[in-house]
Amino acid sequence: MRFTLSSTALSSRLNTLARVINSKNALPILDCFLFQVENNRLLITAGDGENVMQSALELDSCEGEGEFAVPNRTILDAVKELPEQPLNFDIDTQSFAIKIVYQNGLYNFTAQNAEEYPRMQPVEDGATTMTMDAAVLVDNISRSLFATAQDELRPVMNGIYFDLTPDALAIVASDGHKLVRNKNFNIKSETPAAFILPKKPASLLKNVLSKDGGEVIVKFNDRSAEMRFSDGVLYCRLIEGRYPNYNSVIPQDNPNRVTIDRRALLGALRRVLPFASESSQLVRFHVESGRMELSGEDIDFATSAKEQVTCEYSGQPMSIGFKGGSMQEILSSLESDEVVIELADPSRAGTVMPSQQPENEDVLMLLMPMLLND
Repeated sequence: MRFTLSSTALSSRLNTLARVINSKNALPILDCFLFQVENNRLLITAGDGENVMQSALELDSCEGEGEFAVPNRTILDAVKELPEQPLNFDIDTQSFAIKIVYQNGLYNFTAQNAEEYPRMQPVEDGATTMTMDAAVLVDNISRSLFATAQDELRPVMNGIYFDLTPDALAIVASDGHKLVRNKNFNIKSETPAAFILPKKPASLLKNVLSKDGGEVIVKFNDRSAEMRFSDGVLYCRLIEGRYPNYNSVIPQDNPNRVTIDRRALLGALRRVLPFASESSQLVRFHVESGRMELSGEDIDFATSAKEQVTCEYSGQPMSIGFKGGSMQEILSSLESDEVVIELADPSRAGTVMPSQQPENEDVLMLLMPMLLND
């Protein structure tokens, strides 16, 4: 079997797919890429036992069809240093000896029999299907990933929850202290459905989807999901279990409303946080008409810092404590110039929203307060 393809096209696809492969695998064959040649196309597969990603490349020329498994480090190292040029693959289908001829040299190595490579079962036709814009999905995942938990006792909190309702698609993540809820009003379904996407496939999608457009077709059932996008497909096993009722923790009416420049607040927080207690990261937010004061102190090391930021605020003066690191993550994951922070009292959760919501979306972030030692 022989085929020819571009070195840079192969290298970029392999680098994308290599993110799926674990450094240590239970099955040695999962250290390999699966190469399948048919109909003048090369289909490359990488998996870790729970997640499988596939991508197809058009071949410049092709003689014969077949499949073989290539050790990932060998092929990655072989092609990453090559400039753009055609690569000629020559494979002995009996002994799996591979010869790759390029402009000034050649590589010889041995592949493995592809029969042992585990195959992912596609999600059957009766599953729920929805179509999303790739850029919107990337934005939603990027905004949500930081809020997922690492909780062995409650694995459902370790993923991103996709909640499809007759009103909207809500994409939610929470670790019990902070919560992110993205609502998309373009995507809805008369039949409610939901799934919990684990962190690894969510990160893979964030890295492989282009923001240039294109659509992602998401097909899911109780156990697994299939995401089809312009460059390939990702199959993944879902987290099973019931996600907590996230709507019940979102305050319906926080009367004290602060409008503040996001970058100014984020800069002040980054300067004050190093002086707060390293263990608790407690930062006091004091708001009154026209200004917000951030302060942090570490009594053990006799360090403290204070900084004022101008803001719009018309409620009663109040002080509330938040974990500085969590507030920093929330502000960093938003993109608007100004944010609106809504507060009720020092013992109830505060919500943070962009002052201007993305088109047909509603983004809300929630942060539980910390006790102030007055």
